[in-house]
Amino acid sequence: MLTSLSSVLQKAQKNHYAVGAFNVNNLEFIKAVVEAAEAEHSPVIISTSEGAIDYAGMEELGTIVQIVSKRTNIPIVFHLDHGKKMDLVIDAIESGFYTSIMFDGSTLSYEKNIKQTKELVKLAHKKKISVEAELGAIAGIEDFVSIKERDAHLTSPEQVVDFVKQTGCDALAIAIGTSHGAFKFKQDCRLDFKRLQEIRRGVNVPLVLHGASGVPKTVKHQCLQYGCKIEQAKGVSDVSIKKAVKLGITKVNIDTDLRIAFDAGIRSFLQEYPEIIDPRQIMTHGKELITKVVRQKIRLFGSSKRA
Repeated sequence: MLTSLSSVLQKAQKNHYAVGAFNVNNLEFIKAVVEAAEAEHSPVIISTSEGAIDYAGMEELGTIVQIVSKRTNIPIVFHLDHGKKMDLVIDAIESGFYTSIMFDGSTLSYEKNIKQTKELVKLAHKKKISVEAELGAIAGIEDFVSIKERDAHLTSPEQVVDFVKQTGCDALAIAIGTSHGAFKFKQDCRLDFKRLQEIRRGVNVPLVLHGASGVPKTVKHQCLQYGCKIEQAKGVSDVSIKKAVKLGITKVNIDTDLRIAFDAGIRSFLQEYPEIIDPRQIMTHGKELITKVVRQKIRLFGSSKRA
């Protein structure tokens, strides 16, 4: 069943766990995420990026999610991830598919970020759609920059209170040292937990951790074994994720791990069964590995048996 981001995250915040937001691109990804959520009896957030919409279409993805959500009692949030274009975010709000949208105004000035986020909150709330905003730059932090340079990209605890109050957002994505993509870090991940604690003390709004894929060793090894060139890929450790959830993160975004799983599944199947050309069998193998990874993430976040 489709539900709002606010209802899912408020429950998670009250009971000290996090809900996974998993980026999807097609039917196989959507089915894999839902099957994992059903197996773990966990709420789940299905996210579509601007790239996924360009690839598969907003209406096409939205229709599939609506059909799948009607067949399960698992709470499903359908979420627009990292909407940077105002027109696209408004289209998502007006589409009738989404129960949650994220406006990413992190590259704008502080004042413009507040102004545009506030406008979208007003539009979305009229349709009972939740809004996630972003404060700070999550795009990527190099390991060898100075502390002053690094801090300039991270979310300011001093700004958070004013930002949340002015915008009325339902959730806030914060930057504490994570990064998007498979090649996140030159060294091991170092999250700023002190900053997270300061932000958590300042506001009661659910907090979101983007760029949180862990690049699981077993899945990475399988991908490498069958020809994938991701030797330098690194992610956020399970220990760091657990600590972040304990300190107040209630939504964790995962994308890269699903891509690696899908790729590893298909590569291994094609090499082991070169005589098979049926795309249904080929794609199913990738889907099954995504389901396995999503189930592992759900248990890591503590949302298993919370539906």
